Amino acid sequence: MDSIFQSILTTTLTPKTFLLCTGASVLLGLLIALCYMKICKKHNGGFVTTIALLPAVVQIVIMLVNGNLGAGVAVAGAFSLVRFRSIPGTAREICMIFVAVAAGLATGMGYLAFAAVFVLVMALLALIYAGLGLGDKAARGKKSLVVVIPETINYTEVFSDLFERYTTDCELVSVKTTNMGSLFKLSYEIRLKDPAQEKEFLDALRTRNGNLEIQCARLAENQLNL
Repeated sequence: MDSIFQSILTTTLTPKTFLLCTGASVLLGLLIALCYMKICKKHNGGFVTTIALLPAVVQIVIMLVNGNLGAGVAVAGAFSLVRFRSIPGTAREICMIFVAVAAGLATGMGYLAFAAVFVLVMALLALIYAGLGLGDKAARGKKSLVVVIPETINYTEVFSDLFERYTTDCELVSVKTTNMGSLFKLSYEIRLKDPAQEKEFLDALRTRNGNLEIQCARLAENQLNL
């Protein structure tokens, strides 16, 4: 039983072992990508492709520097020159990147069975946690509210009674001046007591802020994650 978790690599890398490790990396990368697509309904096609190929890329790098300190320093220096620029990722995307990198490290060292078991366990746990909604309940039902008020109004107290009447949670996230400083734009995170009262709540706010701009929307995905 323990023998299946041993490395298949010997002192000399052969075409057979290289193709075997690369094939395992590609299959495990595809499994991770499919798992990500399952738990994240709104996914980016480019990110899915990256996740699918990342284990194979990491595996090649590990194979090239395995046992060679000089090559390892050279590769590290090359990577240090790269500046990664991307849109902010969610916590689930960051987790999938780490899983893909770990899988590539394992296959690059020849531990194919270990890599397969690791990816299967991580994929199963991710699907179970996503199905249970672990950690999503706190953000469920929350909305983003933006209200514009004149500069003459004290924004700290102006809507207190309305928030107490219509919401269970309310937090002032940011305050921004606009229109040459004549207006304040207030951003809140709220949870309504009754979603059916949303129009009534907005009408009350509109009366209080002089019929200026009000926006109520669900929280963006990147606000629900890291």
